[in-house]
Amino acid sequence: MITVDGSMVTVAVLAGLVVVLGWSLWVSASRLDRLHRKVVSSRAVVDAQLVRRATVAAELAASGLLDPVSSVVLASSSWAALTAATAPVPPELALPLPDDDPLPALDRAHAESELTAALSEVLVDPVEVEEIRAEPVGAELLEQLAAAWYRVQLARRFHNEAVAQARRVRASWRVRTFRLAGRAPMPVTMELDDSWPAALEGYGRR
Repeated sequence: MITVDGSMVTVAVLAGLVVVLGWSLWVSASRLDRLHRKVVSSRAVVDAQLVRRATVAAELAASGLLDPVSSVVLASSSWAALTAATAPVPPELALPLPDDDPLPALDRAHAESELTAALSEVLVDPVEVEEIRAEPVGAELLEQLAAAWYRVQLARRFHNEAVAQARRVRASWRVRTFRLAGRAPMPVTMELDDSWPAALEGYGRR
């Protein structure tokens, strides 16, 4: 008759628990790593779409289709957004500023929200928007602007959802207790005003 020592059973159970815990930690760490990568890639998409929006806004400001005051306001806001961007500024838009009129440094969210406000002010009148659209160049610019703007909204929503997922995982006891996040910074949402001007309804969503 074969007997099993109680201590051997205890060791086997503990070993099994260690294996299960190790597997659970590996799964959690792998999931967190994927979420961190998702946050980084989704932020890059938001950045690219914001740069695209600011680039088209700058082209609209330089098109001659706006009144002088609107052109200056939109050009200034577009340049601020482009210089605050993490993505490279298009070379053709990297124009030197006058020494006596320096542009104040703005953080990314502030600069993009200011551009939204400027665009909303310039495109507030549906009649004026239709006058711009009546010009072939104007119609193309409005479509490009609206398309980039719509993609900004979608990309930012996707990014913020990815951040929320990562933060939920990082709040779990496994991640906090065993420091599975390592030195990775805590993901943060991108908060800015990207509200859609009413005069652009129907553009860029096809």
